[in-house]
Amino acid sequence: MADEDKDSKTEKPTEKKLRDTLEKGNVPHSREATLFASMLATVIYVTFFLPARVGRMGEVLRDLFEKPDQWQLETGSDVISLFVRIGWEVGNLLLPAVALFFVFGIGSSLFQNLPTPVLDRIQPQFSRISPVSGWKRLFSTSGLVEFGKSLAKIVVVGIIMFFVLRGQFFHAIDSLVSDPQTIFVRLSTIVQRILTIVLLATAIVGIADVLWTRYHWVDQLKMTKQEVKDEFKQAQGDPIVKSRQRSIARDRARRRMMKQVPRATLVIANPTHFAVALRYVREENDAPVVVAKGQDLIALKIREIAEANGIPVFEDPPLARSMFAQVSVDSVIPSVFYKAVAELIHRIYAAQSNRKRVR
Repeated sequence: MADEDKDSKTEKPTEKKLRDTLEKGNVPHSREATLFASMLATVIYVTFFLPARVGRMGEVLRDLFEKPDQWQLETGSDVISLFVRIGWEVGNLLLPAVALFFVFGIGSSLFQNLPTPVLDRIQPQFSRISPVSGWKRLFSTSGLVEFGKSLAKIVVVGIIMFFVLRGQFFHAIDSLVSDPQTIFVRLSTIVQRILTIVLLATAIVGIADVLWTRYHWVDQLKMTKQEVKDEFKQAQGDPIVKSRQRSIARDRARRRMMKQVPRATLVIANPTHFAVALRYVREENDAPVVVAKGQDLIALKIREIAEANGIPVFEDPPLARSMFAQVSVDSVIPSVFYKAVAELIHRIYAAQSNRKRVR
């Protein structure tokens, strides 16, 4: 069943899915990138900070072993003084390393993802301590990939150490019986060579892991077509409901428009495909206003209402089509139609005057 669900997730994650996932603290994070940052900090420390501090530490140890008479250990304060001196030198030796690890560790995290406070990530969850969940994570695809990367790193580091130390083995043995000051110098040279090669290997693994982590993260967030549709409905609204709402709104607007037809002064028709009802009262507007317009069945309905209320209907197909396309309801007609409409209104007024004289 899980395989079927995975096979059905063929769509790329939407922007909303990615944004929600990031807000929950689920971000792509490469452990190898952090390891590379730590190795880089180590190489910088060994190359630029360690030699001078190792020499100083060697001097302290040489004085300690060659001239033990200068260190009086008769009282407790003498012992404390000795430990403070050695602790100070050890702190001076390790402080740059701690600072570099701190800066590069935070920098690697910021490089991959900006920090986002997420309370859900620190809430207790049984799945984090569940043996069953842990077993599943251990033998999942990501777990096997992590195991493969760890095994590859061990093999690569082992091979590198073999080839590098093979030529330095006897030199390292000789340094054990030499001057204490030279022990650290020789060992630091060997360690520096090892770390430089390991750094290159870690960089290659880190780049590959960053690409794999982001690909795997996006792959895990893939969605089914139904999930994409459901998310679109939530974001934009159900298309069926929105279509019905638009239909209801159009019906209401149509009914309001039909109620305005009896107030029209004239109707221009095409003769059945288009109909535009105009109202012109000098006291209301300087130009005629479109109170209703329609096409096909609505045009026939406008004509029917107009004829029932004694409103003149003029058949002028070109004028009706042009006004239907260019003028919206409740808008004054453009000046380009003034002359044509004015002639029709003049005919209405002339007809009204003739009827009055006949009476």
